[in-house]
Amino acid sequence: MLAEPPIAKLQITEKLEGLFTPRRYKVMHGGRGGGKSWAVAAALLVLAADRPLRILCAREVQKSMRDSVHRLLKDTIVRLGLQDFYEVLDTEIRGANGSMFLFSGLQSHTVDSIKSFEGVDVVWVEEAHGVSKKSWDVLIPTIRKDGSEIWLTLNPDMDTDETYQRFIATPSPDTWVCEINWRDNPWFPEVLNQERLKAKRSMLLEDYEHIWEGKPRTVAEGAIYRHEIQALYAENRVARVPYDPLLPVHTVWDLGWNDAMTIGFVQRSPMDVRIIDYIEDSHRTLDWYVAQIERRPYRWGHDYLPHDGRTRNFQTGKSTEDLLREMGRKPIVLAQTSVEEGIKVARMLFPRCYFDQDKTSRLLECLKRYRRALHTQTGEPMGPLHDEFSHGSDMFRYIGQAVPVMPASMEQNYEEPPPPDWRT
Repeated sequence: MLAEPPIAKLQITEKLEGLFTPRRYKVMHGGRGGGKSWAVAAALLVLAADRPLRILCAREVQKSMRDSVHRLLKDTIVRLGLQDFYEVLDTEIRGANGSMFLFSGLQSHTVDSIKSFEGVDVVWVEEAHGVSKKSWDVLIPTIRKDGSEIWLTLNPDMDTDETYQRFIATPSPDTWVCEINWRDNPWFPEVLNQERLKAKRSMLLEDYEHIWEGKPRTVAEGAIYRHEIQALYAENRVARVPYDPLLPVHTVWDLGWNDAMTIGFVQRSPMDVRIIDYIEDSHRTLDWYVAQIERRPYRWGHDYLPHDGRTRNFQTGKSTEDLLREMGRKPIVLAQTSVEEGIKVARMLFPRCYFDQDKTSRLLECLKRYRRALHTQTGEPMGPLHDEFSHGSDMFRYIGQAVPVMPASMEQNYEEPPPPDWRT
């Protein structure tokens, strides 16, 4: 593991002295003003001056050196008086003893392309909250040198993020975890403290606690259903929701092949709407999904499809509606509405909804992260972002559309909804 550094040159808060104790993973998390990145930059420069080290500075996406900690390391070299020891180049930093700092984004790497980093002694992953499961699965087995370490600095984004779950919520025994915030930084400047106090007076509590106290969000910043999701948890409507055999189970679909196919299982009572189960997958045939549905011991109602459920396949000449009917299901195609109208209907549905905490966890994750795309120049919100979380959220929009015409008993007959008024 790493040798004891010459820490006489180094001013570092007592809380971060664990940086110099050998551990495979060193995780520093917290809000603004804690000094995490400055401390790590200084520690690594002192360690690399003490003995030759190969250090990789990484983040999930790095389009240029401006996206890296290159400038931070350069400024810290000056602050520590190490200009004669380190040579700062455009794409790397070299020490007089052979030490080297390299910079890379993780998202663009594959198992083969990242092999060049096998001999690295330390990886510093900055803004680690944004690193995906795929990137961790590629990076970690690559850093295999004896005594090698992986350092993380982050302000946690959401408590369900891969990095938070892997290294903070459920850390392995070889992990040192340190929460550090503004109050732990003896050099916290007064000008920044005034900004913190101003934010505490003007911001929503959750925003303040996330930015300054390092608390993870429960709902993504800018989420379309942010207030509805917060109310859902505050009112304990995410819980164990058992199947009621007296009510039919209806399925609601968002169709996809390359994109995800999502199916929600809904029971409607006179007072509430219960989402008791959920399926999400891709590149599966329709009969596979039907088999997954009918494996569940429910009494079935109808299958509600979006308007493209009537689109016919040019090879078979049959639509999803046709195929489901041939399989013995009872499909109903919903009328086409705009996305914004569907979002309004979904908002109104939320107060009546109960979600099964285990079986619909993926759906809840989609709803927490359903956001609008931002205009690249003005930053103004536009239509919902099309990403891995939008398919489950689209399906929930269709639940909002289906519930008003959804039979609440096995005997109740379905009535075709009136056609949409073209004037609205």
